[in-house]
Amino acid sequence: MPTADLPHAYPFRFADAVAAPADASFAGGRVRIRVSANSRAAMGETWGSPLLCAEAIAQAALLLQGGTAADARRGFLAGIQDYRIHRLPEAGETLDVEIRLAARFGPLARFDGRVSSEGEEVAAGSVLVRQGRAEDDAQEIAP
Repeated sequence: MPTADLPHAYPFRFADAVAAPADASFAGGRVRIRVSANSRAAMGETWGSPLLCAEAIAQAALLLQGGTAADARRGFLAGIQDYRIHRLPEAGETLDVEIRLAARFGPLARFDGRVSSEGEEVAAGSVLVRQGRAEDDAQEIAP
């Protein structure tokens, strides 16, 4: 699955490729990320912020959902829960981001994610995303 549908562009696009597509129940899926020393996220040997792994989880969930870029622009990262980071990703590493849909309530979805490098957990946690389409918003506003 290509990353062309992601609304993110350089320097804020992390997801490179789908390594394992999500199944119909979204019980799991995996995205691959290559950490580059030349990216704005790294600006050197490691990623510049521990929160970038949470963003990587959100981008991986978006990509695995298969939504269009237009759909994705209607949503946003609304929260981070139970997030832990063990270390910052380093330039030259390939990260695997495993994602599963944990809960859905209307336009809100919680995705559990785990970021690892060669089997070692780098970060893990849940992201809460608000999703929606233009017609959904129109119905919310309509009298």
